[in-house]
Formats: sequence, structure tokens, C-alpha cells
Amino acid sequence: MNTVRFVSAHVDRIDRNASLPAKFGRMLTACRLEDRFAGKRVCIKMHVGGDIGFYTIHPLFVRMVVDAVRKAGGHPFLADGSFSTDAAVARGYTPEVVGARVVGAGGEHDKYKYVRETSVPGLETIEVSGNIVDADALIVLSHGKGHGCTGYGGAIKNIAMGCVSYGTRGKIHALMGSHFDWQADTCTHCEQCVAGCPTGAVAFNSEGQLGINAHHCRYCLHCTRSCPTGALTMDHPEGKFQKFQAGMAAVCRSVLGSFDRSDVTYMTLLMNITPLCDCWGFSTRPLVPDIGILQADNIVAIEQASLDMVRAEDLIPCTVPDQFRPLGETGHLFERLHGKDPYEQVRQCTAAGLGVPEYEVDEME
Repeated sequence: MNTVRFVSAHVDRIDRNASLPAKFGRMLTACRLEDRFAGKRVCIKMHVGGDIGFYTIHPLFVRMVVDAVRKAGGHPFLADGSFSTDAAVARGYTPEVVGARVVGAGGEHDKYKYVRETSVPGLETIEVSGNIVDADALIVLSHGKGHGCTGYGGAIKNIAMGCVSYGTRGKIHALMGSHFDWQADTCTHCEQCVAGCPTGAVAFNSEGQLGINAHHCRYCLHCTRSCPTGALTMDHPEGKFQKFQAGMAAVCRSVLGSFDRSDVTYMTLLMNITPLCDCWGFSTRPLVPDIGILQADNIVAIEQASLDMVRAEDLIPCTVPDQFRPLGETGHLFERLHGKDPYEQVRQCTAAGLGVPEYEVDEME
């Protein structure tokens, strides 16, 4: 049975010590970080978001983690995708604010990486980011939210998509689909698909026909989710979603295999829980009230617990973007939004030997 520490965002009295940051500070003390991080270079892996997105992890909580690692005798640094350092500055993730620098996971130009093999067909090799696995220890600091491809973006997504090269991200996404279909008669040429593409792969030609550059496309499906009329779709043959999640699990196993288990811990902030990933570069309204912060030493347990705490019955009315309506009527809230079971990634990581989903909650005051 895994223990998942939890501090609630609920404030039961008008008292500084009853607020979430104060509770989080006590959680960090209870983690006894000095026993695992003293004298070690500690990578704090997070997602810094982009463009005009503003519902990423508040810098205050990042600073608290950095300070706790340094107080424990560790040497912390923050890391995200190789081209994310400018985006980090825009959201206040600077040494002056959070106490540590943000480095590109794969170096300044995404060229510092190690090639590793997996057993997943179609993903025989992956490129793991060098600045992640070269660290002595790892804190996976995640913002829990919905995700159009995985259903849920938490610790698993933070590692599987954030600790590999951009080329490997594309290979993982490609496991889920195989063919785009564009219906010219229902397309309004609003170009939301073009604006939603993070790599510039989508464009209309001079005759108004849509084209997708296969070299640049990483199958993130931002374009299909952006389309307000459903004119652009990608097929999902049976079993593809499971294979995609198996690829995610394989990457997690490879990255985590670079560390002793005692040198890795996970912290997930269930706050500002939006329907879309922070990589979209903009924010929509949070779906449910803030829940709190979780910490665990097992990736499967913290993902299972995080998903269990995000409940459909807590949905705040009128927060769902119009394009996601009507919601599905059954399943997890994120499954009702995106049509994908977010627990599949938990099952695949369990099958990969990364842990078991059974847990008990240690709620701290």
C-alpha cells in the first residue's frame, strides 16, 4: 500500500497557518528531503506553459520546493522542454523569483540526449533528455489538468512528454493515430487549427485547401480539438489509444530507470484544473474548485489518487468551453470532456512495473 500525503486547499479558519502554502510547507518538512537529497544535484521537472497561459503552477509554490531542497543540502535546478526558457521567464520562473534557474531538458537546442530502446512496436528507440537523467535526483512537480491526448496531464505526462526530445514526442503521439481527414464543405476557414498548431505544421494553400506537413506534425491533436465545426479529424483505430499510453509508460520507465527509487519523489498541484494542457499557450476557466497538493514516492499511486480526487460531481457550472459541450454522461470528468479514459495511463504504468494503484491518503493539517 502506497502512502499519498495530501494537504487540502480548503481553509477552515481565517488564519495564515490554515492556508494552503502553510500546509504545503509542513508537508515539505514531513518529507524529510535531507535524507534523500543532501549533497545531490536535484532536477525539479515542471511544465512552464507558454504564450498567454496563466494557470500554471504559481511561482510561490515552486520557490517553496526550491528552498526546501536547498535547506535539505541539495542543489536544485528547474527543467522543462529545450525551447521553454523564454516562456518560463514570462510566468515568473526566474532565479530572482523562484530561487533557481530553468534549463532546457535537452540543452539549448534539444540536441543533448541519450538514445534508448523500448519494447513498444513503433517506438523502438527514444531520445531521453540529457539534463534530466544526468541529475542525481528528481522531483516531478506537476500541475494536474485535463489533456486532449492522454485524458489527464499529471506526473506521467510530465515525464513522458517533458523528458524526451521533441522528435520523440512526435513518435509517441503518432502511436495514437494514422490519418487526418479534412472536410472542405464543413470548413469555415477560421484558421483555428492553424493557430492551435504548436509546430506550424498546419496551413491553407492559395486555393484554400488544408495541408499538414508530416515532417513537423507531432500528432498532438491541437488542430482537431481547435476546429469548431469538426471539419478536421484524425482516425483512432481500435487499440491505438492503449498503444499510445503504453508508449508513455515505456518512456517513464526509461527515464525513472536512471535514478534509484529513493532519489525520486512526486508532487502534484490540483489547482486551477483546466480542461486543456498548459502547452496550448492560453487558459480557460478551471473546471472544479481547487483541491490541494499531493506528494508520493510512487508515480502510479499519485496519478491514481489525483484522478480519484477530480470528480465530475464537483464540476462548476458554465466553466466548460462551448466546443466541449455537451459533455459525455458517464466516466471520469476528463473522459466526459475528451472521450478518453484517463485511468488507462495508470494501468499501462502498472503493467510496466512502475507501481500499483492502491494507496492510502495521509491528510496533513
